[in-house]
Amino acid sequence: MGDLANEIILHNYPQSPVAEKARVAFGIKGLAWRSVEIPRLPPKPTLTQLTGGYRRTPVIQLGADIYCDSQAVIRELERRFPSPSFFPKGDEGLLWNLSRWTDGALFDLTVKLVLGAAGNNLPKEFAEDRGRLSLGPDWAEGLKAANASLPHLVSQVRAPLAWLDQQLSDGRPFLTGGLAAAIDAQFYHVVWFIRGRWDGGAAMLSEFPQLERWEKTVREIGHGSMSEMTPEDAIARARDCAPIPCDTEILNDPQGLQVGMAVVVSPDVDGGEQPVEGTIAAASFDTITLHRTDPECGDIHVHFPRAGYRVEVV
Repeated sequence: MGDLANEIILHNYPQSPVAEKARVAFGIKGLAWRSVEIPRLPPKPTLTQLTGGYRRTPVIQLGADIYCDSQAVIRELERRFPSPSFFPKGDEGLLWNLSRWTDGALFDLTVKLVLGAAGNNLPKEFAEDRGRLSLGPDWAEGLKAANASLPHLVSQVRAPLAWLDQQLSDGRPFLTGGLAAAIDAQFYHVVWFIRGRWDGGAAMLSEFPQLERWEKTVREIGHGSMSEMTPEDAIARARDCAPIPCDTEILNDPQGLQVGMAVVVSPDVDGGEQPVEGTIAAASFDTITLHRTDPECGDIHVHFPRAGYRVEVV
């Protein structure tokens, strides 16, 4: 099962901007991968069976190892497929820090803009689900506030786009120079979302010719080589494989985490989601791995980032 345990399976849906980030990452590394399409709205039974309840997109699966959140996805792809690197300039630490803004505050701001601009045109179930994920329990009031402050939101998104345009003004093809990096995928998914999901997106982006040139260059990288896979086959793949061994040494953990502890993990922004329960298989400064056993999937490891996620001892 060695080769199958290294085959990348992306659980995603086509309209997801964060899944687009992962798809571009596959393109940067020229990877072959399998696509399992999941519903846009819960329930997502196959996905949550593999993750233990986590329902956000994207999730990648390699055998019996499940990686939740694009942080974990990019980190594992770099570990397993190091060439070409996601960090060609050797500035990995700096770019990881920057990614906490692209994937956090900047993306959240863009979501508010897109949802606020759509207003009452959003289907009710979709508005409630995405509003809760992005705006928290008081999502309805947050959505009204976003709609009322659209010019302000546009101004807040427009500023970083102008900075990117300046960064690209020397003609470089990618943000850090001549080679594509993870940060290109992490900024690109925001631009892709603005253009595709906001009626005013194309007009605003047209203000920035260097950014549009870069956008075209990233788009032309493509998504690697994709083939479809059924959810049932993904479950069978997990059942037929064993999780990869973990480094069980945990050093200087601020929460005193130890291998074998029962914990729950959840995003640190309350989106009304089910925490994932399991026992700790490994933990480091940037990753926590839970061991879970499922009747259909067998023994699996579910990997989460530490940054942006809350770990609580049961």
